[in-house]
Amino acid sequence: MTARKTTFAAAAFLLSGTALMAQDVTLTIESWRNDDISIWRNQIIPAFEAEYPGIKLDFQPTAPAQYNSALNSKLDAGTAGDIVTCRAFDASLALFQNGQLADLTELDGMANYSDVAKSAWSTDDGSQQFCVPMASVIHGFIYNADAFEELGLEEPETVDEFFAVLDAIAEDGSYIPMAMGVNDQWEAATMGYANIGPNYWNGEEGRNALIAGEAKLTDAEFVAPFEQLARWSDYLGRGFESQSYPDSQNLFTLGRAAIFPAGSWEIAGFRTQADFEMGAFPPPVQNAGDTCYISDHTDMGMGLNAASPHQEAGRTFLNWLGSSEFANLFANAVPGFFPLSNADVSLDDPLAQEFISWRGECESSIRPFHQILSRGTPNLSNESWGTSANVIRGGQTPEEAGAQMQEGLASWYEPQQ
Repeated sequence: MTARKTTFAAAAFLLSGTALMAQDVTLTIESWRNDDISIWRNQIIPAFEAEYPGIKLDFQPTAPAQYNSALNSKLDAGTAGDIVTCRAFDASLALFQNGQLADLTELDGMANYSDVAKSAWSTDDGSQQFCVPMASVIHGFIYNADAFEELGLEEPETVDEFFAVLDAIAEDGSYIPMAMGVNDQWEAATMGYANIGPNYWNGEEGRNALIAGEAKLTDAEFVAPFEQLARWSDYLGRGFESQSYPDSQNLFTLGRAAIFPAGSWEIAGFRTQADFEMGAFPPPVQNAGDTCYISDHTDMGMGLNAASPHQEAGRTFLNWLGSSEFANLFANAVPGFFPLSNADVSLDDPLAQEFISWRGECESSIRPFHQILSRGTPNLSNESWGTSANVIRGGQTPEEAGAQMQEGLASWYEPQQ
């Protein structure tokens, strides 16, 4: 063999070896969902690797409370995994601004997501995306279907019908009409104000108007949800003022309360604890025929470590997250956490299917204060916890609550000054 042929043969061998190595990539996934280990390892990873046999996935979660600090330390040290599970809004935005998350704006799979879905992982002007939207939680009301049948009740569609149902349950006396306390405060804002509010401020229209400074928290559409919450106190049972979130969950799953203002994350737990049939209805609209709005809140995304040596493989995986295969696999494995892509999803759990069906009937929005409006002091999201709880317990009028929140926001947010 001539030297020339030897050189070509060696080059061919090296290229062949490089190709083989390129087909044998392992992507390490950073996540805080340590309760999902078995789902990833037994369902999601095998499905992906069957379709892309040259790419292996290694799911390595950190305990939720330590995730942010641990991830930041790894990224700073250059030891973080290839795929980063993204918290919503500012924490992930900061990583992108620091150059630690790759720009995914041009990723093909991004075409499968709405602007609302992408909002939690976009720059403030919406021009760049840095994480693929993965899962959301939807708010509404879960009810004891056996109790409704026993009392001859139907799912309410309007606010008047909602209170008529609550009155009927209270009059019968067999059940606490609605299980929610205000001791922990956050549930009053999350399953109260942010749940029913989008029907008053028209979802994204009102939320974006606040960000732009074109609406104020003292405007009627932002005070009205407080006015409804003030009426809830008559239906929450004795001692709701000191009732914790787990207390409320127990009241409902033990069959003592008929309705639970809920997030869809309750579905799996309620399934294991309740021995009665359950149903769900979206937040009632003000008048029959009104457009309905739901809080379809972005919860989790996935991004690409900008320092990963496996950029192409990482993008292949992130594109797969937008597929119908992943959407259906994830949604059925983790009922109550819903894929954010536009893929058609069919769920085995009828309660989860009910929640996700509202996307086809109502306009989706996210919790009103999570983007931009809670960066200062006082933090508007945290302010809403206290005001919502105070209004329900009668310690503050709806107007006073709106004025307090507006004053706090205007104290640091220039568009509201």
